[in-house]
Amino acid sequence: MRGAEALVGSLTAAGVDVCFMNPGTSEMHFVQALDAVPEMRGVLALFEGVATGAADAYARIAGRPAAVLLHLGPGLGNGMANLHNARRAGTPLLCVVGGHATDHVRFDAPLESDITAVARTVSGWVHTSGDVRDVAADAMRAVAATGERGGQVATLVLPADVSWSEGAELAPPLPVATPFPPAPSRVAAAADAVRAPGATLLLGGPALSAAGVEAAGRIGAATGTRLLVETFPRCWETGAGRTRIDKLAYFAEQAIEQLAGTSSLVLAGTRSPVSFFGYPGVPGDLVPDGTAVVGLADPSSDATAALEALADAVAGDTAAVPAPHEAPEPAPGPLDVRGLCAAVAATLPEDAIVVDEALTAAAALGTSLQTAARHTQLALTGGAIGMGLPAAVGASVAAPDRPVVAVQADGSALYTVQALWTMARERLDVTVVLINNAAYSILRVELARTGAGEAAHSGRAGRMLDLSDPTPDFTALATGLGVPAERVTTTEGLLDALRRAQAEPGPHLVEAIVPALG
Repeated sequence: MRGAEALVGSLTAAGVDVCFMNPGTSEMHFVQALDAVPEMRGVLALFEGVATGAADAYARIAGRPAAVLLHLGPGLGNGMANLHNARRAGTPLLCVVGGHATDHVRFDAPLESDITAVARTVSGWVHTSGDVRDVAADAMRAVAATGERGGQVATLVLPADVSWSEGAELAPPLPVATPFPPAPSRVAAAADAVRAPGATLLLGGPALSAAGVEAAGRIGAATGTRLLVETFPRCWETGAGRTRIDKLAYFAEQAIEQLAGTSSLVLAGTRSPVSFFGYPGVPGDLVPDGTAVVGLADPSSDATAALEALADAVAGDTAAVPAPHEAPEPAPGPLDVRGLCAAVAATLPEDAIVVDEALTAAAALGTSLQTAARHTQLALTGGAIGMGLPAAVGASVAAPDRPVVAVQADGSALYTVQALWTMARERLDVTVVLINNAAYSILRVELARTGAGEAAHSGRAGRMLDLSDPTPDFTALATGLGVPAERVTTTEGLLDALRRAQAEPGPHLVEAIVPALG
């Protein structure tokens, strides 16, 4: 069989049966293989950043890798931002990048570039398949590599002639690495830390499973240890019925205040916290001076098992305290950020997936969702904006029986607004709450925090942080891409729109007009 057919057939046998893609000429034989291997579902995106962001979220929800197919070096470049987010999330993701035919590389054609050099910036494993007889086995090595280091991007470069040549054979799956079991010495050290007053347990990455959150709740209830979740969790099981846990604040000054007085900081599935950016006169390391940092489980370890072992050691039969289901409707009137977040919480369906790219509204959203219906949260792990709409696509493909609610800031939505078209084509059950404040509000805040000046509302600086003149019309954009949409300006209008959207199948967008911050 042809190389592409053997590759796709071997992927499906290994459990990789979804491929998000934006293909070009060098990937045509891969595309043709979708007819020969109907077990592979191809999902077309209109921009590579949508495909990579969708593959990231698919793997976060499904717990197994999706594939993403990109066109040569420029296509990989277009998908880099969300591959960066996937790398930071520790997502198992298989990235297949088409390459020029081997004997065509010497001509230095216009699309020729150093694909492997670009791929290495976001990939833990990179390989170029050089022979049709090896391509399926190369793909199996790539799939196995996605499970290493707790989850990583593995990039396989697929020259066009390797795809089109005959002589390939299917290859069997290879064992996928599993997380390291908890180390008894680390559990013992963490037990000593949480038994002492002033301890904080910081959870992230794989620790935020339902079982991990339950174990953390037991630890907190038994010892009084403070619980915090990393600022941008990759996949967090939360809401009513689960332990209520605050997020570590995004702004460094607030995070420093949260951590003040911590005697020991125990890390489960996450790194020691640092400020997102450097600011004049503000420490970059958020851990208070003199605080002992105790590593219970790093992101490549079985953090859930480590938390359960720690809970067994220090909590005995103590049960976690579940959060109540308290999500009252906001008062009627003109819409603002707090009312918007309260409306999302009040209407959130049970077992929903919430994609949070709310940016300046994220703090209010996090507070509102703590006692909303039980749900899963996905966040912007690497800080590269444009993740929200693609992630909603990938999450819905991974869990078609679960409603997806994407709370999306306007500026970052414009990076990957093409994702709406894929939602419409695939008829995905996604409700997008588009927060339109006609500004880069987060940057207005950061202007002052970096010492560059006061919040800019006029002049040339202000124009760079403003999204008016003209203000994007997201209702028209969504409708043009096939997604039903409406605009609201009041809390009661938003509540009604959300209930209508969630009562109907398929995607919907609600454009919520709110005042700009800063």
